[in-house]
Amino acid sequence: MDKGGIDDRWLAWFVDCALDEDTGGRDVTTEALFPEGKMAKAHILAKEDLVLAGLSVAERVFKALDRRAGFHGRVKDGDSLRKGTVIAEVEGDVRALLAAERVSLNLLQRLSGIATITKAFVDRVKDLPVKIVDTRKTTPLLRRLEKYAVRVGGGYSHRFGLYDGILIKENHIRACGGVGEAIRRARERGPFGMKVEVEVECLEELEEALRHRPDIVLLDNMDLETIRKAVEMVRGKALIEVSGGVTIERVREIAQTGVDLISIGSITHSARAVDISMEIIDEGRG
Repeated sequence: MDKGGIDDRWLAWFVDCALDEDTGGRDVTTEALFPEGKMAKAHILAKEDLVLAGLSVAERVFKALDRRAGFHGRVKDGDSLRKGTVIAEVEGDVRALLAAERVSLNLLQRLSGIATITKAFVDRVKDLPVKIVDTRKTTPLLRRLEKYAVRVGGGYSHRFGLYDGILIKENHIRACGGVGEAIRRARERGPFGMKVEVEVECLEELEEALRHRPDIVLLDNMDLETIRKAVEMVRGKALIEVSGGVTIERVREIAQTGVDLISIGSITHSARAVDISMEIIDEGRG
């Protein structure tokens, strides 16, 4: 896994928290059924067509409960898999395998779901000079992993948080008293060299914004005809991002207007978890 900003200490902490939430320190079912040290082998299987993401996170979950567990990936993140593909083989203490199963699969299904829908959007516009980007509409505490999954699917990361990019939105503009004043303050008081992006909802706001020379304009919830007019108005004065109401059916016609970026919140906040399962294939000795 290309962690892309996901450091090992954070990942270890996150996995420990996820396991503690599920097990509370023990799995009473497996303790009742199996003696300590009994070994087993399992396959992790794709139950539908999908784009894989998060394999090393899944491995981390198993090894958190059994550091000697063997985890052998048969494929890699970014691979497009067909239903029935064996994703990985896991071998270790049966108590650990079964206790780790749900957390491992939850994460693998969630991240692969994001990668899968992202690739669907990317494929619709792959011959056009536009980038599909994510947003901050992510699951709390999962942003690092979810944005990683977007990249696996071929998308790009927008700003990670509130600290690494200036994006002036509707409520900022209202509180400042106007688009121009908001841009002026951002230029004057923002971190040196940081780009300024501003959201506009109509062509009048766009015209005002352009007089103050933002680096990026975000066209929010505009119809196709208005987007086309906006592209003509900008004419290379700024990068153009479109957001709001972007569906798999509309993404190509939006891209064909000549915009530079299309940001899609649904690829993280509404991605469907894909179907992945674990099956014990060999009950070892012990």
